[in-house]
Amino acid sequence: MSHALTLTPTTARRLAVSAQRLNGVTGDMLATIRQLGCLQLDPTSIIAKNHQIVLFSRLGAYDPAEFDRLMWGERHLFEYWAHAASIVLTENYAIHSGQMRAHDVYSSAWSQRVRQWAQENQALRDHIITELRDRGPLSLSQIGGKDKVGMTWVSGGWTSERTGARMLDHLWVRGEVFVHSRKGQNRLWHLAERVLPEWTPREVITHHESTRRAVQIALRALGVATPQQIKLHFVRGFYPELVSVLRELEHEGVIQRVHIKDADADWKGTWYIHHDDLPLAQQIEMGDWAGRTVLLSPFDNLICDRKRTELMWDFYFRLEIYTPKHKRQYGYFVLPVLHGDRLIGRIDPAFDRTHKRLHIHAQHWEPGVKRTKALDKSVNGAIESLAGWLGAREIVRA
Repeated sequence: MSHALTLTPTTARRLAVSAQRLNGVTGDMLATIRQLGCLQLDPTSIIAKNHQIVLFSRLGAYDPAEFDRLMWGERHLFEYWAHAASIVLTENYAIHSGQMRAHDVYSSAWSQRVRQWAQENQALRDHIITELRDRGPLSLSQIGGKDKVGMTWVSGGWTSERTGARMLDHLWVRGEVFVHSRKGQNRLWHLAERVLPEWTPREVITHHESTRRAVQIALRALGVATPQQIKLHFVRGFYPELVSVLRELEHEGVIQRVHIKDADADWKGTWYIHHDDLPLAQQIEMGDWAGRTVLLSPFDNLICDRKRTELMWDFYFRLEIYTPKHKRQYGYFVLPVLHGDRLIGRIDPAFDRTHKRLHIHAQHWEPGVKRTKALDKSVNGAIESLAGWLGAREIVRA
C-alpha cells in the first residue's frame, strides 16, 4: 500500500470538475455518458429535461438525433434506477441486473409490502406481460387491465390507486419490462428481451464483483471521494460489501487514499482516488488546468450529492420547485453557475417556447464573489449559449 497523497482543496475541486467533463467541451456523447455512469431523469422541462441539460453543459449544442441514435436506435442506453430513475449504459447491464435480482431479497418493510401486493395482483402482472408479448410496445393506457386488478394500490404518494402504473414500476425494477420508446410524455413499454440488444452483457456476477465495478465507475466520475460519497453516486445505495471491496481495491493498488488539506487542517474522512486519475491530479497540482463557465442543471451529476457540494464548494443548494412561490429564496428551477472550479452563483430562467424567449427572472451571486467585466462576460456568454441551444430569439432579463 502506497503512502497517501496530499492534495489541496483546489486540486480536489478541479479533479471533480475534470472527472465530470465540465472543464472542456467534448464531442463524444457516448464517452461522456460512460464517464458519468448515468443521467438522472426528471419530468421538469421549464428549460429542458435534466438529461438534456447535463449533456449540453458538457457537449455544447449537440444534435438530439445523436442521443436518439444511441438510446433508441443502437440501444447503447436504457432507463433504469441509478441516482434515481436514470438513463444508464447497456454495457453496464451486469451491474444493474444485480440490482434487479436483489429486488426480491430486500428485507425492508416496504419491500415486503410491495412483494406481497405483487403476489396478490398476479393476474394483473400476467395481463401486462401477455399484452406486451402480443401487442407491445404499449403505453400504460393501451395496456389497460382495470378488470384484472385484485387489490388496489394504496399509498400516501402520487401513485395511490394507480395500480397499473405501480405494477409496471414493479416489473421495471425487477428487469422484466423496460421503456421501449417515448412519444411525448408517454412511455411505451415492452418486455426486457425485446428492448435490450443481443450484445447486452448478461453474465451473472456476484454482489462483490458488482460493487467492484460500480465503485470504480463512481470514483472516476467523482475524481476524489469518501466511501459515503461513493455510496450516494451512480447506483445510489446499492454497494453490497462496500467496506471489503474498498479494502481489496486499495490493497491491489486500483485505488489509493489521499489527504485533502487546506490552510487549517485536513478534511475529515477517508478520501480515495482511482489509480488512473493520479496523472491528472499531478498535472493539476503543477498548475496545468483550465476551466470554463457553464450552467448546471439542478440535478447535474456534479452537485447531486448536496452534502458533498456544500463541503467541496461551500455552496448550499436545494430545489425550490415544491416551495410556495412567496417562500422561495432563489427561484423555481435555478441553474447553478460553475466558473472554473468554483460555484459562483445561480440564475432563475424559464424558456417561453411559443415566443422563443429565454427569461432570466433573477441572477444571484455567492457571497464573496468579486464581479468584474470579464466575469460578467463569461456568465453572459454561458446564458447566451443556453439561449442559442434552446433556439431562443431573445433573452429577457427581469
